[in-house]
Amino acid sequence: MLILAVKCLCSTFNISVGDTLSYIACTLDQASASIHLLAEHSTCPGMSTSPSSLPWLFLFLFLSALFRSSQADVGSAAHYSPPYLPTACRGSDPSQFPSSNLFGSAGEGIWDNGAACGRQYLVRCISAPVLGTCVPGKTIQIRIVDRALSSVSRPSRKDTTMALSTTAFAAIANSSAKFVNIEFQQ
Repeated sequence: MLILAVKCLCSTFNISVGDTLSYIACTLDQASASIHLLAEHSTCPGMSTSPSSLPWLFLFLFLSALFRSSQADVGSAAHYSPPYLPTACRGSDPSQFPSSNLFGSAGEGIWDNGAACGRQYLVRCISAPVLGTCVPGKTIQIRIVDRALSSVSRPSRKDTTMALSTTAFAAIANSSAKFVNIEFQQ
């Protein structure tokens, strides 16, 4: 069996690693924490018993945690301003808009023949042509209420993934920008 001795500041934990590996998280002052891996012996199938392979195991675990897979897509967002009615989703019904005014219209890539109506997306600005445009660390949830191609008010830029209401766009980016690159997830 492989025994890992994990030292986080003053505490040491011995963890047995069997056929499956688990993530090890040290939440105590990670800046000054040191992690030491020591092998006593190994009976895991396919696991090297050489102590020199342990740094590679640690590196693999660290990189796996660091580069965890994301389920988000990347696209672009423009903004559009009132009038917002009528929409391609629910016509002139004002109840389709969330009270937060965080909504948008779907570009052709996500319109899906109208199936996008009512979908909600988590959206964050990741970059823009002008540095400092994005609001760092800000993620908003928007509802799709229209189709960008046929909205009453034209988006600030054509062919974007979505056009956000002025309120939604200003929540994640400088409102003077024509468009931004976004990460979005349904």
